[in-house]
Amino acid sequence: MEWMAWTLPTASFFIAIALILTAMTIWQTVSPGHQRKGFLPISTTRGDRLFISLLGAGYLHLLLLALTVWPLWIATLASVAGLFIILKWG
Repeated sequence: MEWMAWTLPTASFFIAIALILTAMTIWQTVSPGHQRKGFLPISTTRGDRLFISLLGAGYLHLLLLALTVWPLWIATLASVAGLFIILKWG
């Protein structure tokens, strides 16, 4: 895989996604979830809310890169906060 630039941030990103998916799989196996209605305009399951959070994090990072000169850790902190908010109340 020499064609890929496996830097520490890139590897950390993919490891974090793999750990989140593994944790969600174990959580679903131990305690099956159900659809519920939160502040999102649709009924969602845990997996739906995780997917929405990951999409939002990706768009937030792209917007931050395109529109500001801020460091990426600001978008990362906002994305993690958004993940917890959407999983808890979404």
